[in-house]
Amino acid sequence: MAKVLGMGNALVDILTRIKKEEILNDFGLPKGSMTLVDLDTSNYIHAETTGMPKTKASGGSAANTIHGLAHLGIETGFVGNVGDDDLGKFFKKDMQVNKITPILFKSMHETGRAMALISPDSERTFATYLGAAVDLSADDISHDIFEGYDYFYIEGYLVQNKEMFEKAIRLARNAGQKICLDLASYNIVEENVSFFKTIISKYVDILFANEEEIKALTGKTPEAGANEVKELVEIAVIKIGAEGSFCVSDQGTIRIGVRPSNPIDTTGAGDLYAAGFIYGHIKGLDLETCGKMGAILAGKIIELFGAKMDESLWENLRREIQSLED
Repeated sequence: MAKVLGMGNALVDILTRIKKEEILNDFGLPKGSMTLVDLDTSNYIHAETTGMPKTKASGGSAANTIHGLAHLGIETGFVGNVGDDDLGKFFKKDMQVNKITPILFKSMHETGRAMALISPDSERTFATYLGAAVDLSADDISHDIFEGYDYFYIEGYLVQNKEMFEKAIRLARNAGQKICLDLASYNIVEENVSFFKTIISKYVDILFANEEEIKALTGKTPEAGANEVKELVEIAVIKIGAEGSFCVSDQGTIRIGVRPSNPIDTTGAGDLYAAGFIYGHIKGLDLETCGKMGAILAGKIIELFGAKMDESLWENLRREIQSLED
C-alpha cells in the first residue's frame, strides 16, 4: 500500500477552552486566525488562561493529518524540527506510539507550541510560537528523506522558509510522489499569494483549502476560486464548514455533505478531513467517496476537545470507513 510522508511545523498543541471570546481582543488575536507570537507572548497567554480547561497533544497541521492516516493503517513518516527539551521528547514519543516514523531535526530553540483558544461556539484561534520548528532548513532536506514514500503532504504554514519549502516539494516531485498541499490559515495565504500560486502551478496535485483560504488565494468565491485553481492542479478540495465540502477536477464539481455531529471544538477538522480524503485516494476510490471519508473523520473530531482520538473511537471509525470501501 502507498506510504505518506508529511512535513510541517512540529508543535505541541496546548488547547484551552475560553469562556468569553472577548479575551481574544485582549490578546490581540483575530478570531479564527493563526497568529505568530514570540515566546514571551505565548507564556503570557498561557499564564492568563490559567484555571481554564486545558489539554496537551502533539500537533501542527500536517502532523495531525499524518496521525489520522496512521490510525487508518497507512504507513507514514513525519519531517520536522524540535528543541532538545521535554516538549520535543513528548512530540517524538507521541509519533512513535502512533506508529509514525519521526524524522526530526533538533535545534537550540525551545520546541514550538500552539496555544489553541477554543471559543464557546467551538471556533479555534491559534497563538503560535514556532520556536525550533522554523529552524528546519533547506540544508536539512535531502533526497534520501523522500525515498520509499508515494505521497507527500505539506502544510502551508511552512511558507516562512520559502527556500526550504520549495526544495522539499521539488525533491518529493523528483522522487515521483503525489504532492498534497494544505494552504493553512487565510492570513498566511494573504501574505504569500504570489509564492503559493507559483508552487501550486509547478508542483501540486491535490490542493486543500477552506473557503477563506481559497478567497485569499484567488480573491473569488469558493466555487469561482476552485475553478480557477482547477486549471493548475489535479484536484482542488474546498472545505466550507457546516455546508460540507466540494471537489473540483476534470470530472466536474462534486459536493459532499457533512457527517451529523454535535460540535464542541473545530480544532483539527480540516486536518482529519485531509487524512480521510487521502486515504480514499490511496485506495483508488472516486472523489465523492474520498470526500465522504474526510467528512466522517472531520465530523467525529469536532465532537471532541482537541485534534486526537483514542483507539476505541478509531476502531469505530475504521469500520465506518471500511463500509464505504465495500
